[in-house]
Amino acid sequence: MFRAYEWLIAVRYLRARRAEGFISVIAWFSLLGIALGVATLIIVMAVMNGFRAELLGRILALSGHVVVQAQGGRLADYDAVAARARQVPGVVLATPLIEGQAMAMANGQASGALVRGIKPADLAARAIIRDSLVGGSLADLAGGDAVLLGARLARKLGLSPGDVVTLVAPQATVTPIGQVPRLNSYRVAALFDIGMFEYDSAFIFMPLEAAQIFFRYGGTVSGVEVFVALPDRIADYRPRLAATVGAEHRYFDWQQAHAHFFNALQVERNVMFLILTLIILVAAFNIISSLIMLVKDKARQIAILRTMGATKGAIQRIFFLAGSAVGAIGTVCGLALGVAFCQNIETLRRLLEGLTGRELFAAEIYFLSKLPAKLDLGETVTITLMALLLTFLATLYPAWRAARMDPVDALRNE
Repeated sequence: MFRAYEWLIAVRYLRARRAEGFISVIAWFSLLGIALGVATLIIVMAVMNGFRAELLGRILALSGHVVVQAQGGRLADYDAVAARARQVPGVVLATPLIEGQAMAMANGQASGALVRGIKPADLAARAIIRDSLVGGSLADLAGGDAVLLGARLARKLGLSPGDVVTLVAPQATVTPIGQVPRLNSYRVAALFDIGMFEYDSAFIFMPLEAAQIFFRYGGTVSGVEVFVALPDRIADYRPRLAATVGAEHRYFDWQQAHAHFFNALQVERNVMFLILTLIILVAAFNIISSLIMLVKDKARQIAILRTMGATKGAIQRIFFLAGSAVGAIGTVCGLALGVAFCQNIETLRRLLEGLTGRELFAAEIYFLSKLPAKLDLGETVTITLMALLLTFLATLYPAWRAARMDPVDALRNE
């Protein structure tokens, strides 16, 4: 398609002489702009993909994919409901739980907490808790006086395994002299740190029987958490659970609970993609301007080539190759830079924090304690092809303008 002399002339035009240095500078800025645009787009999309995947993975690993509840609020036959839920194909875990709010106090400090009562065996079956212990042992979570605390909450209250924390229940005890707060003391059996600020700073786990006593649930629970093999297809499991467990119960899945949050992330992701694409578009316009200037500067050479027998198509291909080379090199450099940055993003974050002495990724703001990045092959290929397409399109008008130049007029003006 492209002849050898066309490649030779296109490369020679890109190596501008001293008199054409300004054109060369514009071409270099175009290449740099495309490289930075592609790299930025890849990095931002990878970080947003990683952020969503980390949040989704941690939220769904700690909270049930579907919660089965009674229509009246409290579930009495929870063991039978959990047993029937486990019979549904695709269900990997079904655990009864009690969930309620309380005030945690220790060492003169107080903090709000979300208390979850779960059977110790069911809690040990959750890998995210079992693998994130930073002190103590789940084996110590026995009896009615032991709890499992998030590491950030423990630091705030000045607690460590073996210490005592006091929990104040939201329901007060009514006495002849008025309402008296209900409180109970528990031994800290272990600490967990899953890397998500919201959970590490507020969650407390205790045995189910202890939670029934503390929240006065008697022989009932808040609901049964159901974990499935494919949480992204949770809509397929709901009718199966209703058919097996019973249609008289309420089924509340994770998409209903967190729909607004993940929809907002998706909207932000799409907007960022469009905004950052403008960087590549601006660089493509720089290619147009540099090629137009190159065409004007090379008018005499184009006329000589035409008189020597070069066709309009050959002239058009020469300038197409010149502009496309800038776009292709910039895209490849941006792809390499973006992939390398994503693979070492956490190392770079630590390096910058060490140099500046400041925390660049505060868990209190971003929910996670690490900066995630997840490269999507299809998305990366799409960004690369889009950048190549924009730069190729940017060369068409200058190449067409060079091809339609009249050699007689060009030589007369010279």
